[in-house]
Amino acid sequence: MSNTILVGAQWGDEGKGKIIDFLTETADIVVRSQGGNNAGHTVITGGTKYVLHLIPSGILRPNKMCVIGNGVVVDPIAVATEIEGLRAQKIKVSKANLAISDCAHLVLPYHRLLDEQRELKKGKNKIGTTKRGIGPAYGDKAARVGLRIADLIQPALFSEKLALRIKENNAVLKAFGAKPLNFKEVNAAYLEAGAKLAPFVSNTVVLLHQALKAGKEILFEGAQGTFLDIDHGTYPYVTSSNTTAGGACTGSGVPPHRMDRVLGVMKAYTTRVGEGPFPTENMEFSDMLHGMGREFGATTGRARRCGWFDAVAVRYAGMINGIDDIAVTNLDGLDSLAKIKVCTHYKLARRTLEVPPSDFRDLTACKPVYTELPGWQTPTHEAKQWDDLPKNAQSYLRVIAELAGARLSIASVGPNRDQTIVL
Repeated sequence: MSNTILVGAQWGDEGKGKIIDFLTETADIVVRSQGGNNAGHTVITGGTKYVLHLIPSGILRPNKMCVIGNGVVVDPIAVATEIEGLRAQKIKVSKANLAISDCAHLVLPYHRLLDEQRELKKGKNKIGTTKRGIGPAYGDKAARVGLRIADLIQPALFSEKLALRIKENNAVLKAFGAKPLNFKEVNAAYLEAGAKLAPFVSNTVVLLHQALKAGKEILFEGAQGTFLDIDHGTYPYVTSSNTTAGGACTGSGVPPHRMDRVLGVMKAYTTRVGEGPFPTENMEFSDMLHGMGREFGATTGRARRCGWFDAVAVRYAGMINGIDDIAVTNLDGLDSLAKIKVCTHYKLARRTLEVPPSDFRDLTACKPVYTELPGWQTPTHEAKQWDDLPKNAQSYLRVIAELAGARLSIASVGPNRDQTIVL
């Protein structure tokens, strides 16, 4: 497999957790390089469902090393709770299979409160964040006032820095009309979590470069998707990190020339969570998928907005990420349809667009141009290989791969490991 960056080619929620889990069989190390516990990966194996937020999906396989890189923002209480939850499900978690970067920044309670208050103030113009404090934590990182894991495992230093940050942020919270934080309570809770995480903390850049030198194969696990990228997404309706392939390098300390492949994960249709433009959104299609019990967020439980496959967006994602291969998930979600639409272009006023406009107002005004393909109206969830798929399903996959401009390497027909077709 060599060193592979896995990215979401849409607005996140593409089923990356299942694909990562599948690919981890041939990887030695799985690295999470950006985002926080606002993202969720769902993996079903052996009849058991696991929902992971900060810990890489490789934790579910024996003898795999998992790394939370420097580009991640870590809520230490959340990750300590996640470790305890996995252990309760008989999953081994120790310093032998989990490492956390000492340079990763912390998510603190004032980040969550500020996230919530800012969303409330925006009213109808809200971003639709998970209110997990991710944006404010990255904001502190950029402003060079953030606290890091390295601070947390030095109790006296952490307490000193935290006192200053809580004093400053309590003034801001007061201006919002929110209740101020109690330093002693926050300090005690975070030091307790820090003591639990201390055995996992190391310089993960050195760890990864030692692995590269030893010829280990590394899988870089992306969170969210291309169009939630802080630079390349539908700004301001984005997350606060670089969710595209370049973020795997800066968020891990592994240089670009050591990356061998970029795998883009996309649904056989399109979804997004939260606010923001979504050209192919279709309420009837959304209602159908929700009625099937599909498309609810792993982290928040929110119903996702659903629409037809958007080749314009995916084509652009291919440019930004340098996608070599694609994995298409949720093909089985289309099994009942007689006709399936695919967006090939946008119309903006009198212009025909091959890629999305950068301004969200223009994107909101775009009208999708569709081509219609025949459905297969046959269940696909039991297909084990390419020839098991209905001919129309094969044709559909070929069309969207061609429109995406990349090789089709994986087709997924369900959430389980064995519902994966490798081409």
